[in-house]
Amino acid sequence: MPWRQITITTDEQSAPQIADWFSDLGAVSVTYLDAEDEPVYEPGIGETKIWRRTQVAALFELDADPELIKLQLLTKFVGSPLDDWQLEDVADQAWELAWMDYYRPMKFGDKLWVCPTGQTQQEAGTVCLILDPGLAFGTGTHPTTALCLEWLAGHDLSDNVVIDYGCGSGILAIAALLLGARHAYAIDIDPQALTATYDNALKNQVQNRISCYYPEQLPMLQAQVVLANILAKPLIELSENICALLAPKGYLILSGILQEQAEATRQAYQTFITMAPPVQKEDWIRLEGVKP
Repeated sequence: MPWRQITITTDEQSAPQIADWFSDLGAVSVTYLDAEDEPVYEPGIGETKIWRRTQVAALFELDADPELIKLQLLTKFVGSPLDDWQLEDVADQAWELAWMDYYRPMKFGDKLWVCPTGQTQQEAGTVCLILDPGLAFGTGTHPTTALCLEWLAGHDLSDNVVIDYGCGSGILAIAALLLGARHAYAIDIDPQALTATYDNALKNQVQNRISCYYPEQLPMLQAQVVLANILAKPLIELSENICALLAPKGYLILSGILQEQAEATRQAYQTFITMAPPVQKEDWIRLEGVKP
């Protein structure tokens, strides 16, 4: 059935209260949107950062009375900035399939395709990783993930053990296995990420060569390749722990780093790793190096 979407622009203090109020009023979903193209980076664990000027979009059933909702909102939140009231009727669709209009096969290097279900590629000399958007980060569309996939596709991983630290969807661990790695360890603090990783491993028939762990559960081991596609702050804080997971002469690949964060991140690792020049894609940097 069609839906009625109501959107209001407010500040970061009022947005969570308005969102909760919309939910209590019967909204089937409430979404935060950036009202002024302001980037938000590196929330803490359990923290939800929003923008100084935030759009709150609430989806109601079609019989909702927008004028009554507007009147109640203005009465409830006197003194809060309430701007740019918008009303839109949204046609129903198969939301779980809508991503298929935008997500297409992508090639990384000469050997790796990442494809949604039903669009696999059979190009000779390549492997195809089947992955659909889901609850965990990582489909290859973001530059940070693409930088790591390009590195994997350009190196011989035969018989290597690989650690994917901050695995998200598991895309890097699974790509490594399809490209010849012997075993992959996927590490994340988010239970949804570990579930998504194992489900995607099943889809790609590599479930017997992947192990999923919370960081504190990871057994003592060292890998020939360690990838960490997270964010600069945790990369810096975890530098010693991450380097301890890398075997001598092993490769370390770091991503999730903005250009202005690259030098501080590099300095956190240079004691342990012989660093190569950074590689950039858009505003994002990949750092890599070898453990002496």
